Amino acid sequence: MEYPNLDLKTSIVFPLYLCSKEVIRKYSDYLKEFDLTYTQFLVLMYFIGEKQSNLKRIGQTLLLDSSTLTPLLKKMEKKGFIVRGKSLEDERNLTISITKKGLTLENDLRKVPVQVKKILNMDDDEIEMLHKLTYKMLHNLMEVNKNESNKSKK
Repeated sequence: MEYPNLDLKTSIVFPLYLCSKEVIRKYSDYLKEFDLTYTQFLVLMYFIGEKQSNLKRIGQTLLLDSSTLTPLLKKMEKKGFIVRGKSLEDERNLTISITKKGLTLENDLRKVPVQVKKILNMDDDEIEMLHKLTYKMLHNLMEVNKNESNKSKK
């Protein structure tokens, strides 16, 4: 079996890593005025669509584990963006909801991806293609992870 050259210039992972890091840095610059980290922004985006959820569903959607989400959600609650409470159906479960304060950020937060898109200097077709390709990669990686997880359980 032939192994690929370990040249950064031909690596697919290296430019993905760099782009991700730099795009998140740009988002973070714009999000400072809202007192949000990039990950908190993702959680707010989730809640703008969902309004209410639980830790497990949030983690599954954002691919974050509870040890990352729990302190993040506590900080967001202190800032008044979300509220955490016991589920009415099962008191052992935690229900998390977006607050009015969190919802009032929606229009301002919609401007952030627009600002970042301008910096990227890519047209709509290029953005759409990049979106499709990155989600295809993510789907393929998730399938591999699922298959590996199933094998280890046997």
